[in-house]
Amino acid sequence: MATNSIKIFAGNSHVELAKLVARRLGIEMSKAVVLKYSNQETSVTIGESVRDEDVYIIQSGCGEINDNLMELLIMINACKTASARRITAIIPCFPYARQDKKDKSRAPITAKLIANMLTVAGANHVITMDLHASQIQGFFNVPVDNLYAEPSTLKYIVENIPDYKNAVIVSPDAGGAKR
Repeated sequence: MATNSIKIFAGNSHVELAKLVARRLGIEMSKAVVLKYSNQETSVTIGESVRDEDVYIIQSGCGEINDNLMELLIMINACKTASARRITAIIPCFPYARQDKKDKSRAPITAKLIANMLTVAGANHVITMDLHASQIQGFFNVPVDNLYAEPSTLKYIVENIPDYKNAVIVSPDAGGAKR
């Protein structure tokens, strides 16, 4: 695939990450304007043609989770209606991933709802990192790549933490400890 058919967009959650990815690929960031109206609605304007292009939208589910999620959904849908060939949502921190099962009566499986919303908006592919539970991949009807941070984290520790062999890694929950 020629890199001139790739468009990389960033939501407001982590613009710097998207710039680093674009620089690593040797391409320019694509233009989009994402803003909020005074009533807190999110507005997205895609600033260039995406017709028959492979679009990658980088947006984390951290920070202002609901705002970031709406930005992502609207950006995906804007690209879909502008005839993008394929839309890949790159979501390093998948929103609502901890709500991946029915753990009490009348509780929703919100991670499944997010999967449905992403596909209805127009995502053809999702890339995420260290999902809370790998079963979330099964919530999608489109391909999902769940990348693992462990190899690069271990490399960082070995290269940057003096006396790392005496260090202790702590997990916030049992799922993280298992990983």
